[in-house]
Amino acid sequence: MNKNELRKKYNDLRQNLSETQVEDLSIDIANQLLQLPIWNKVYYHTFLSISEKKEIDTSFLLSILQGKDKEVVISKSNFDDGSLTHFLLTENTRIKKNKWNIPEPVDGLEVPETKIDVVFVPLLAFDTNGQRLGYGKGFYDIFLSKCKPETIKIGLSFFEAEPVFEEVFETDIALNYCVTPSKTYHFKN
Repeated sequence: MNKNELRKKYNDLRQNLSETQVEDLSIDIANQLLQLPIWNKVYYHTFLSISEKKEIDTSFLLSILQGKDKEVVISKSNFDDGSLTHFLLTENTRIKKNKWNIPEPVDGLEVPETKIDVVFVPLLAFDTNGQRLGYGKGFYDIFLSKCKPETIKIGLSFFEAEPVFEEVFETDIALNYCVTPSKTYHFKN
């Protein structure tokens, strides 16, 4: 399957999940994350879920991060240039959905990519080599290319790995891990 066919397949699979399934599977993913050797870091970047797209509910991950007293970073999208600006999530952070229903910080304390130790990456699908398939705008590939080389990249997926993707581009940034409700994949990238 090409990337467009895979996007359609996984968008459809997600849309067929009930709200209860999304919640239960998201909790399972959060529990799997606790087993990873990543909790000695300081700055953790996560996405805020687009509930209309039935993305993984990252509120459970946020609870873990806050419980472990970690610095949590979230992003604001710039659709003009495909960039993300990163802000520290604090109790004073105001979150507002943009016109694409992406919850984003209104403003706050900006955090450079080079400070971020771990990135939890949204995706539609991933393959057995750790390549991810997003919505196709390239926001995360641009962002991840600016992070330090040792930044740990962790995909979160309701579904298991696809065979190796046919289409991989030089600008695609591979994952170190991908966590599903029942399994953690570790990639040697």
